[in-house]
Amino acid sequence: MFESLSFLQWLALSGGILLIMALASAHVKRLPVSSSIIYLGLGWLLGPQALGWIRLDFEACSAWFERLTEVAVIVSLFIGGLKLRLPPRDRAWSAAYLLAGPVMLACILGLAVLARVLLGLDPPEALLLGAILAPTDPVLAGAVSVGHAADKDRMRYGLSGEAGLNDGMAFPFVVLALAWMHHGEAGTWIVRWALLKLVWAVPAALALGYGLGVAVGRWAIRLRSGHRDTEAPSDFLALALIALSYVAASVIGAWGFLAVFAAGVGLRRAELQVVAATPHPGAASREARSDPDHPPAEHLVGAWVDPKEMAEPAVAAGVIVAETISFGATAERLLEVVLVTIVGVSMGLYWNTQALVLAAALFCLLRPLTARLLLAGTVTSPHQRWLMGWFGIRGIGSLYYLAYALNHGFSGGAARRIVELTLSVVALSVLLHGVSATPLLDRYQATLKPSR
Repeated sequence: MFESLSFLQWLALSGGILLIMALASAHVKRLPVSSSIIYLGLGWLLGPQALGWIRLDFEACSAWFERLTEVAVIVSLFIGGLKLRLPPRDRAWSAAYLLAGPVMLACILGLAVLARVLLGLDPPEALLLGAILAPTDPVLAGAVSVGHAADKDRMRYGLSGEAGLNDGMAFPFVVLALAWMHHGEAGTWIVRWALLKLVWAVPAALALGYGLGVAVGRWAIRLRSGHRDTEAPSDFLALALIALSYVAASVIGAWGFLAVFAAGVGLRRAELQVVAATPHPGAASREARSDPDHPPAEHLVGAWVDPKEMAEPAVAAGVIVAETISFGATAERLLEVVLVTIVGVSMGLYWNTQALVLAAALFCLLRPLTARLLLAGTVTSPHQRWLMGWFGIRGIGSLYYLAYALNHGFSGGAARRIVELTLSVVALSVLLHGVSATPLLDRYQATLKPSR
């Protein structure tokens, strides 16, 4: 996989890239491109089409690549859930439920039909491609998702909630497609799939993850406040909660991705419960100290907290959440650099021009039209609905599903073709959505009116 360079040379190259990105961050933000486009271009430069320093055989590397993308997705899902502070019954969630449900199903079906009719894939292979490409990505959507817990923008909330929830609709259909290939025809196994992978696995994952998040969060806040502990490692707490919710979901046959996302939402709920019972002493007014108008607890703590302040449960909650989000953001950025660079490298071997048809259909027709139609009844503006329709960013989640399929019996010529199509569509999404994000969001912010 790695060619030409020694370990020390790779270490020097990696350090140089990270230093440039750190020092040039302010300049990159002003460019009409996302950082992901820079990583994609870097990968292409290092790949066989340019310098030839890296050559990637995706199918041969699928085992470790599945684990790497798995880690990236679960970390991003957990942090994304932690930033969503509005209760699940709030109207801001309605767009997320529709995007992750009927819009997702429509995209899976539409892509499957296109893959069958235009590309000639067999029905189970077409379904697999649709299920791989339909879900939006929680890792690469940072520019359009909720940036902090006080953000209640309905467009961002819809996209963030969708990225966390849509694995509950996509993953079952990946499994269905693989089972279809194995069995060869319809049978009673479809009923078993529906009962175990939909009726049980989805709600069980959400309930388990949410319950763990609330319970562990309240326990941790109580301990840190009671002991006035300013040095406890909140990153360990985050890793533990991610690992426990993911493993527990797998043990009971539920979806781990959904459980991790729900665990992040549950940890946020623990913070809400604490500030409702004991508001932060620094809240500006009595009204601002009430739930849900109390500011996010992490916004009221500084970089350094005196042990005496930790006696306040709201301060302890703020410290835990702030440190967890900081840890998650760092992990997300590092994993994004590695994974998007790998996608850029892969373009030297896996580019497929047929992906242009799929990408055009998905980005410009299927996703925007179904979102515009099905979100019509939500409390969102037409402008917000069009933006949610356009910003269906594909990325690391799709790469995980692809690697999962390769490691669970999918092989041969069709597998190679779906690898090419998936990697190419992801690269196109990075380019198109990365270029359009800054101008579209600037225009959106200029015309935005308060929605609450």
